[in-house]
Amino acid sequence: MLIRSAAKGDIGDLNRLLYQVAAVHHDIRPDLFKEGGKKYTDAELEGILACEDTPVFVAEEDGRVLGYAFCVIEEHAHSGAMHEFKSLYIDDLCVDESARGRHTGTALFEYVKGFAREIGCRSITLNVWSGNTNAEIFYAKMGLKPQKTTLETLL
Repeated sequence: MLIRSAAKGDIGDLNRLLYQVAAVHHDIRPDLFKEGGKKYTDAELEGILACEDTPVFVAEEDGRVLGYAFCVIEEHAHSGAMHEFKSLYIDDLCVDESARGRHTGTALFEYVKGFAREIGCRSITLNVWSGNTNAEIFYAKMGLKPQKTTLETLL
């Protein structure tokens, strides 16, 4: 398996996987996520891929993209209460339904972790929707622990 930076030619595969993620989110929170939707337009994907602060990595095997990791490099400025630091936010990590159980997600996460270390990040952060048990289990296996919790009440 090869993990590499995503390119414009990967947009079709990224879309295929974005629809899979959107379906999971819709199943968990149909009040928030539209059925059949996806997070980014092709134009937005092109912008993300062109920006050095939003690296995207793909896991590829035999020319087929099996997964991706959308990342955002975040610079946290010094404030009265917090130290200055750099972190890497994983905006989205997806493994194709047909490739799950083959350690593709682990390989992607480890690659992203190495990238974050190389660029001087203090930490990796991400969000998981409550109810996405598979993601919660996966990230716990990767060593992630809760940093903070977002709470809501529906009105």
